[in-house]
Amino acid sequence: MKKAPIIIVLLLLLFYCCTDREQEEAANYCRYVNPLIGTADNGHTFPGACVPFGMVQVSPETGRYEWKYCSGYNFEDDSIIGFSQTHLNGTGMADLGDILMMPFSGDPGEYRSSFKKESEKASPGYYAVHLADFDIEVELTASPRTAFHRYTFNSDKPARMAIELQSGLGNPHVSVAEVNMPDHRTICGHHVVSAWVKRHVFYSIEFDKPYTVIEELPIEGKEPARKLIVEFNLQKGETLQTKVGLSSVSIEGAQAALEKENPDWNFAQVKQSAENKWNDLLSKVEITGTEDQKRNFYTSLYHLYIQPNNIADVDGKYRGADDQVYTAGNGAYYSTFSLWDTYRAAHPLYTILTPEKVDGFVQSMLAYEKAQGYLPVWTLWGKENHCMIGNHSIPVIVDAYLKGFSGFDPEEAYSAIKKTSDTKHEKADPEIYTKYGYYPFDLIAVESVSRTLEHVYDDYCVAQLAKALGKTEDYEVFMKRAGYYKNLFDPQTKLMRGKDSKGEWRTPFNTFLLSRSGTSGGDYTEGNAWQYTWHVQHDVEGLIAMSGGNEAFVTKLDSLFIWRQKLIIRALCMM
Repeated sequence: MKKAPIIIVLLLLLFYCCTDREQEEAANYCRYVNPLIGTADNGHTFPGACVPFGMVQVSPETGRYEWKYCSGYNFEDDSIIGFSQTHLNGTGMADLGDILMMPFSGDPGEYRSSFKKESEKASPGYYAVHLADFDIEVELTASPRTAFHRYTFNSDKPARMAIELQSGLGNPHVSVAEVNMPDHRTICGHHVVSAWVKRHVFYSIEFDKPYTVIEELPIEGKEPARKLIVEFNLQKGETLQTKVGLSSVSIEGAQAALEKENPDWNFAQVKQSAENKWNDLLSKVEITGTEDQKRNFYTSLYHLYIQPNNIADVDGKYRGADDQVYTAGNGAYYSTFSLWDTYRAAHPLYTILTPEKVDGFVQSMLAYEKAQGYLPVWTLWGKENHCMIGNHSIPVIVDAYLKGFSGFDPEEAYSAIKKTSDTKHEKADPEIYTKYGYYPFDLIAVESVSRTLEHVYDDYCVAQLAKALGKTEDYEVFMKRAGYYKNLFDPQTKLMRGKDSKGEWRTPFNTFLLSRSGTSGGDYTEGNAWQYTWHVQHDVEGLIAMSGGNEAFVTKLDSLFIWRQKLIIRALCMM
């Protein structure tokens, strides 16, 4: 009889333990994220470790110089060339890939190892893989400005590492390469590298065990960089840990990142901190659905939070667009603003899910304008690459102000916006645009229709901020410019069509011709007339009227999707 109470107590304890585990598992949204999604074909994402909006993205690389390696990794590959500290997420151009490190055992022949897909593990803030050729277990994690590597050498051959102090994606050019080895546990330095943009990269590498340099290899070509082969006195099964701090300002900034964010050799602690940061953000949204639906949703949310990236040091210092060093008042300076891709959906979503970041985004854009002379178009590590079109910092800033964000001076913001709208740069010529009321294709050789349509939306946004600030005259000027889209609407085809400086339509007019300035030229940006005709986001009623009314508009819209369906079916039949 006395056994019954004991059994009841044990059952209750078991119940509460199971309940706690279930609650803990339910609260872990990271389990739905698969960083390998998007790494196949030309998805251009990376599977490695980072924290939300961080400067560092430490990840494996399987290739460098083809377009499919914009992020350095492709899922179809079965070998790895090393692990570098910075990567882009989902872009159509290659850059970064700084400080490539490849552990190996003995004499590798070439610094590459095969691996089996089943050995890969990837989750928010963590990546692991087994290098089959060298029998090495690799683990990676990260803090905002540091990468943390852990290697377990299972071979009885000498434990070594190749360190390419100037590595990079997209055929980079190095003009400066300074390397210092102050002791046998530290390598630090600075290089100036040019690929998509020209960047200053300062680094500090620390090892938890002493190294010996056994060889220095030249980098291909005439680059002034160095590739070191170092050796560690390890026993079979022993672990080597490596930390890398980065800065755009100084070696001291890179070292300060290690001291503040990653002071100990506690890999598990840094990994857990990274996972906690991700879970805090992912848990802001809770959905119902199948496991696959949750995996797709939370992986997409994960990719949303990888950028923009805070490139300021722990003390708030950062290198501006003019290469001068500044200090951010709030300790953050954000870059990687892919605005042509993000102004419509990503930035409005940030205002809902991460409102605490929005003022910092805007402040960074305004600081950039002071250094560069106009607002960001497409910035990487604080530098402009002019990759895409439009002045789409404008809708981001206006959206923030009209939604009540007040962490910036609206008059300062308006001044920067108006100035940008009237400033000529690589992808904008306001004098031509306002003279003709569109970009003529004989004066603007590529993307003339798309540039016009992108700028009229920006002008509409300028007008809305002018109205909100009581600037009536400016409001009327920019609302007039917001109507320029009508000048390229062809009443015969009911499509947006290129027009020259004499007012003549482009002839012949292939409405299905896809174009991109970097490859085939043409009047559109990564699209055609059928796709860009709908780019009148601010005046849908006006576009409907020009199209012949609601019924004609709906018929035209249906035709677009029927055309796309036919293209998809044709593509599938050719596979």
